[in-house]
Amino acid sequence: MSGLGKGITAASIGRILKNRSHSITAVKIDPYLNIDAGTMNPAQHGEVFVLSDGGEVDLDLGNYERFLDVDLTGAHNITTGKVYRTVIEKERRGDYLGETVQIIPHITEQIKACITHAAHEPLNNGEPAKICLVEVGGTVGDIESMPFLEAVRQMRSELPKEDTILVHLTLVPGDTMGELKTKPTQHSVKTLRELGLIADIIVGRTHRPIDAGIKKKISAFCDLPQKAVISATTVPDTYYVPMELEKEGIAEVLTEHMGLVSHEPDNEWYSIVSREYTNRVNIGIITKYGIEDVYISIKEALKHAGRALSTEVTIQWIDAERFERVDTKNLDGVLIPGGFGIRGIESKIEAISTVREDKIPFLGLCLGFQLCVVEYARNILGITDATSAEFEGGTPVISIMPDQQSISDLGGTMRLGNYPITLKEGTLASRCYQKDVIIERHRHRYEVDPEYIPALTEKSLIFSGVYQNRMEICELNDHPFFLATQFHPEFRSRPTRPSPPFINFVKACAKR
Repeated sequence: MSGLGKGITAASIGRILKNRSHSITAVKIDPYLNIDAGTMNPAQHGEVFVLSDGGEVDLDLGNYERFLDVDLTGAHNITTGKVYRTVIEKERRGDYLGETVQIIPHITEQIKACITHAAHEPLNNGEPAKICLVEVGGTVGDIESMPFLEAVRQMRSELPKEDTILVHLTLVPGDTMGELKTKPTQHSVKTLRELGLIADIIVGRTHRPIDAGIKKKISAFCDLPQKAVISATTVPDTYYVPMELEKEGIAEVLTEHMGLVSHEPDNEWYSIVSREYTNRVNIGIITKYGIEDVYISIKEALKHAGRALSTEVTIQWIDAERFERVDTKNLDGVLIPGGFGIRGIESKIEAISTVREDKIPFLGLCLGFQLCVVEYARNILGITDATSAEFEGGTPVISIMPDQQSISDLGGTMRLGNYPITLKEGTLASRCYQKDVIIERHRHRYEVDPEYIPALTEKSLIFSGVYQNRMEICELNDHPFFLATQFHPEFRSRPTRPSPPFINFVKACAKR
């Protein structure tokens, strides 16, 4: 079933293998017809994660990058839309030489080609990974997942047995008395076997550990060793999942089946994610979507920064349409994330005014950066009707970028992915990054209007990061911490490498 934790389980397996010095990459298969996640409503689908090459992808790719500490590309997110588009383009070009184009073999061959291509994409070190994780989204038995499961079956039969391992995640629910039930797992495995796929490992998601008796029962019904039945209980933090799976002995099963060298695990990851907190801060996020999964990378980046500082970050979600100045009374800091549309904009501008005047540590991201410029133009420069060109009326101090003006296709056409940014010496931004040039990921269509830049920088507002003539970072020099970025630093944050804006923001909040 969806939402069971396939992405976290896959990422955790990858982390376990990476801790044993094996190089890992990952592929997420999404069986929807969309080409990518870029045009999806985040309130329905969750966060749109942006990769270094500008790919707009499912949030599970963000989990892979954070757990595995790798930079993935758009090739690592395979969708039904991508596959069918490629096959139809080939058919139109005549690549199939007049053959009748069918699900088997043409669609399944394309799926296998996509997986193989992604598996051989070089990692950060320039070399391809030794192991590729492939997460097949959806549910066993769903009509939309069938071509992908068939492609997996074919790959399993074409490759040596030890070169593939199939991990099946199932729900092991408890009844009203708390007794764990194995029927859902039995039926799920039966459906999988009817498709020609036999699980090598079964991971059971459950509210409490699966005892030896239940494991024995699953082992007997599903025809696999008892040690290959792994209990995955709910934990307070997803970064604990690799540790829980380690305790269950999944590493031994993986390495034995695939003939991998059994290295001693590197425990750095575990020491980082289990670090004790000695301090606590309360940070308010002004949100318009009301669903935490929309902001999962921001949540994780705050968590990474907090762990590095031994500071527990408590998030208070504040509805943008109901924000009042009193909401900041018990906050140590305020964060305004990215987003689209006019709803809640005036309340976000009011929140920026509040943190600027009351000297509350502040971090703005993407739309948050643009609204900082609007607020400053209104309340400091006296342009009372200052606004963004994204919204109707007023004086747009934020304008649409010239190369975006004639675009009518919304998919994959924003300014996306990695761009270099030059930092101004002696600024808060340069102190955060300790570099002259940085690289961060973007997702936007609008920018600070060049016509207003001279007026905006006459007083205390500083544009401390630029790309060519485009403003990327703004800050105030008479404030304990006021920083806003046109880019999304949360996408590059890792537990082992927290994002500089986030770690300095949390540090400022702890001093308040």
